Amino acid sequence: MADHGHSATDIPEMDYPAHEETYRGFIHFAEVGTVACLAIVAALAVGGTKHAWGTALVGTLLTLVGTGVGIASTSIGWRAPAVALVLMLLALILL
Repeated sequence: MADHGHSATDIPEMDYPAHEETYRGFIHFAEVGTVACLAIVAALAVGGTKHAWGTALVGTLLTLVGTGVGIASTSIGWRAPAVALVLMLLALILL
């Protein structure tokens, strides 16, 4: 077998709490980012199909603010940009 100059005692122990915290952060970011992307797509649909670009701009700005709040607060999370998503879907239906 090849000798790489390392023994089994050279390998450090895994830091499982740090791995778990990183995973939770990744999942949190993925949830918030997914809802934010959906909200921006809905805002673009409002602008493109209803020609209400002012409403789409307000929806996009609200999405950006909600995304910042959602990323900063783990208790609110994906619900913050979901407000903009719901508003843009309502605008898409009602306009």
